[in-house]
Formats: sequence, structure tokens, C-alpha cells
Amino acid sequence: MRVLVVGGSGLLGRSVCRRGLGLGWSVVGTFYSGEIDVPGVEARRLDVTDRAAVHALVAQVRPDAVVGTPYRYEDWGVTADGAAHVALAAAEAGARLVHLSSDALHAGRPVPYLDDEPPTPVHAYGAAKAAAETAVRAIDPGAAVVRTSLIVGEGSKQIQLCRDALAGRATLFSDELRCPIDVTDLADAVLELVVSSYAGLLNVAGADTVSRAELGLLVAERYGLDPAGLKTATSASSGLVRPLDVRLDSTRAAGLLRTRLRGVRDVLAR
Repeated sequence: MRVLVVGGSGLLGRSVCRRGLGLGWSVVGTFYSGEIDVPGVEARRLDVTDRAAVHALVAQVRPDAVVGTPYRYEDWGVTADGAAHVALAAAEAGARLVHLSSDALHAGRPVPYLDDEPPTPVHAYGAAKAAAETAVRAIDPGAAVVRTSLIVGEGSKQIQLCRDALAGRATLFSDELRCPIDVTDLADAVLELVVSSYAGLLNVAGADTVSRAELGLLVAERYGLDPAGLKTATSASSGLVRPLDVRLDSTRAAGLLRTRLRGVRDVLAR
């Protein structure tokens, strides 16, 4: 199996690269400005907003499968257009595509979201992720489109944000609920989907629902940090437009995949 990981320098991309190598696969990973610090991975620089460059690289690599993980929070070109460019190139090469999406495309509500529910974005990033999904599904109906939540693990931005809040340098909202997932669990799930025939949307998130403030307390316990300094607020009082209660129901994935989608309390247990 030869797999191309677009966005291989990111937290999830690196984990997909490592786990793919562990399966004995040939792995090519792309980067734009960072590095892919994974021995054994063939690293290629790629700007996903350059459609011609994406097509040329995929044609040169000739992968059996493509995993698309790139995003930039405030960049529509990377998040939406880039996803479309990757999907077109993968389809032309006849490669299996697994595209990574996000719970950020939901508006938030008290009831968990099922796999096939339409996007209801309330901010620009959510709209970009929704547009990316629309493009991928139109270009390649056979692609697997993974909706996931906060990604935790060593080197995670989410863990660092919690550390910063515990030190008083950042704020965690107590009314934002998510289903965090360990990066290795997510990577293993993605690789299972690479060799499956699953098509369409699939929620792949952790089993526990926690607020960002609760996540901060879990991080404090895991790393032996003082929870007294945790700086919290409510998103509702901040004036920011952000989804609040966004819980992904991952029942379908739990029944489909061998990978156990652990809850964050299990992941961060000391």
C-alpha cells in the first residue's frame, strides 16, 4: 500500500504517517512550512492552493490512497479550495480518498449530531469545512469523510491551550462542549478507512463529552499541574460567535472500526 498524506507535517498527519509506516506501508507526506519529523516518510513540499502542483504531485507519487488533513483556520483557500484540489487529483489518479473534516461545521445544540446531518456553520472556519465536504463529496462520492472533534495527545494545540489557561495566559470556556479524541486513535481509524470501502460521512470522536474548562482540569491532573490557576469564562459572555454544545455521536464508527475510540478521561488518566 502506498499512501499520500497531504498535511503530513501537522499533528494528525504525522501520526497517520507513523502508523502507516508501522503497517509496512510506503508513506509520502506533504508539508508547506513545517517539517515531517518521521523517519522513513518521503517528504514533499506542497501548496494545496496551487491546483496544478497538487495534480502534478499526485500523478508523480501514484498513491493507492490519499489522506487529506490540511487546514488553516483563517484561510479559505487552504481549507476549502485545497480540499477540492486534493479530491480532484486523487479521483483522476484512481486513488482511495479519506478526507478529514470537523465538528466546527455544526452550530451547536443540546442533542448529539449524527453522521449524516447537514452542516450549519456559524463562523468562517465552519463554513470553509462545510464547503470542503461539499466539494469532496461531489467530486468523489466514494470518499470517506471523517468528522472529528478536538484532537489531543503529545504536541496537541488543545493540550497546550489548557496548559496556557492553567498558567493564566489563556481562557477556557465552560459552556463549550466537545468530544475530544486521542491523535493515535484517530490516525488508526483513518488508516482502517483507507483500506475499507466505506463511503460518505462518518463521525469519529471520543466517547466522553467535556467542556473546554473540564478538559483543562483533566490536563492539570494528568501532568500534575495546579488547577487553582485555571482561567475560565463563558463563550456566551465573550461576545465571540462560536458553536457551544457540539457532541458527535460516533456509534456508527464504533460498530464499523476495530479501533477503540477512547474517551478523553481514559486518554489522560495518569
